[in-house]
Amino acid sequence: MNPSDKPPTGIALFDMDGTLLAWDCQLLFRHHVLREEPLRGFAVILFLKFLPFAGLLGTENLKRIFHAFLWKMPPDRLAELSESFAKRLLPSIYPELKSALDQHREAGHFTILSSASPECYVAEVGKLLGFDLYLGTVFENNALFPDLVNHKGENKVNRLRELLPASYFSEGKLVHSHGYTDSTADLPMLEICDTATVVNPKPALSELAEQNCWTILRPALPWKSTFEKSWRVLLLLLGIGKNPAKL
Repeated sequence: MNPSDKPPTGIALFDMDGTLLAWDCQLLFRHHVLREEPLRGFAVILFLKFLPFAGLLGTENLKRIFHAFLWKMPPDRLAELSESFAKRLLPSIYPELKSALDQHREAGHFTILSSASPECYVAEVGKLLGFDLYLGTVFENNALFPDLVNHKGENKVNRLRELLPASYFSEGKLVHSHGYTDSTADLPMLEICDTATVVNPKPALSELAEQNCWTILRPALPWKSTFEKSWRVLLLLLGIGKNPAKL
């Protein structure tokens, strides 16, 4: 959707992973693809070999290696898998966040989904949930390790400034805006919002929320213990099991 030059009555800016739902969707999407195309499981072994060097490689390079499972996938097939994945994901959206989004939409606010996950399926999730604009990490999958600019931190803000009309900003901030996130990685995004809601925040973000009088939401998590979460994440990471996330 191309935003109108006329500033909206309000703007709602949502992160996705950990905010709209509990999971890291990158793990979920890779598992979804491997269930459909098991031969792409070679990428799991490749990623595990590089994982011990995560600190040296950095987040962006590790992300490139992780997404080797999409190597040379035809665009039509990628679109098909992205669409089917988004449909599977919808029941996992936190009811509290779905309600908040619906309230913004009913009030006529301009809604933005801004995620570090690949835009191929972020866009499909955004469409199904009725967002006005949906942004994620864009990459080409012609190379084994795709070129990308991680849509995270300051990069989220930079892209919004590129895409939105200047009238949507006033004194460096989005007008009449509210941001939603679960992570301190999104602090640059929250800095351009008037106010915010944080979702199941860790202590550092929770403290910031209290200092800034932000709303704190703690929706129920889909695991009963840290051990259960760790075990299910491990299965997803290894590409094992029919449905470790219980989508």
